[in-house]
Amino acid sequence: MSDPDLAERIRRTIRQDVRSMQAYAIQASAGLVKLDAMENPFRLPPELQRELGERLGRVAINRYPGDRVGELIAALTKFVGLPAGCKMMLGNGSDELIDLLAAACDVPPAQAARAGGASPGDSGGNGAIAGPATILAPLPGFVMYELSARLRGLAFVGVPLTPSFELDEAAMLAAIERHRPALTYLAYPNNPTANLFDDTVVERIVAAVGAQHGLVVFDEAYQPFASRSWMQRMAAHPHVLVLRTLSKFGLAGVRLGYLCGVAALVDEIDKVRPPYNVGVLNAEAALFALEHADEYARQAALLRAARAELAGALAALVGVQAFPSEANMILVRVSDARRAFEGMKARGVLVKNVGAMHPLLENCLRLTVGTRDENAQMLRALEESL
Repeated sequence: MSDPDLAERIRRTIRQDVRSMQAYAIQASAGLVKLDAMENPFRLPPELQRELGERLGRVAINRYPGDRVGELIAALTKFVGLPAGCKMMLGNGSDELIDLLAAACDVPPAQAARAGGASPGDSGGNGAIAGPATILAPLPGFVMYELSARLRGLAFVGVPLTPSFELDEAAMLAAIERHRPALTYLAYPNNPTANLFDDTVVERIVAAVGAQHGLVVFDEAYQPFASRSWMQRMAAHPHVLVLRTLSKFGLAGVRLGYLCGVAALVDEIDKVRPPYNVGVLNAEAALFALEHADEYARQAALLRAARAELAGALAALVGVQAFPSEANMILVRVSDARRAFEGMKARGVLVKNVGAMHPLLENCLRLTVGTRDENAQMLRALEESL
């Protein structure tokens, strides 16, 4: 049924900033080797597929989620070795947790001033302008940090990385001093650049945020492929949170993320979580995966080995600059990313053209690490498309 006044209805009821946004784009992938979204390419062995199917079939989907979600938190707590005094909350993917953090940390300047701390955006004598709470993150980075800030009415400050994709320490410290962010995100490793930031710089940034009463969130989405983590260091820094997801673990379709930090802090953030945000099927599938963590560890080891082989092959390609990776993706720069992307797609391989995301990513493609066969197809397609 058409509505001749729909445009006016939308104008009057939908926020102007939402109307001006672009929706998050998901590329069509039917019939293509899908290497654009950093997914684990491996399925469960057939016997585990059958076991999981039977187990999910016994779940009481007529009831709201209950004790099994608590059991999942306990199992994940043990799996990650959560430090003493820390706690965990679950989200429908880490995307939901990023949104909940923005909702919980939107402290009005006047309230922050009454609490005795420097309010986000309040001058405090440093010349900053009073306004909403601020989220700060390096750029290029994960798009959901900025999107969640804007949808929740917070300010967002992006600080460009260096040309080698390292943290610009001076610029980060200056931005922290000026904007006094409520939340500072450090993706560890970073997306889409795939690198781990220098730890000495990271520690100074963590200290600077702590000094102005803000929170630091380490987004460790790619932890199964990285050599370092803040999970164990977190307990010594009460203002540090660690965010992870089971997507790269191998459960992208399950949509389950978890946020960890000192118990008192997580308890406050957990108050904005919707009830029953994690479904019983999601929880049961995640519990099953943790019971078979050795299979997922085997898959991660295969992908780390494949990443090393792929990096070596990319380094041998003329006209391709491959950047170091601690994730299940490799960022490369070519002479014409658009031509290479379209050429690879025409040859049946889908990757991600990130060249338009940020000036530092000019002519860059993000390549997901797949199986050895998939990687071989991707290399052929790339070489033929240069």
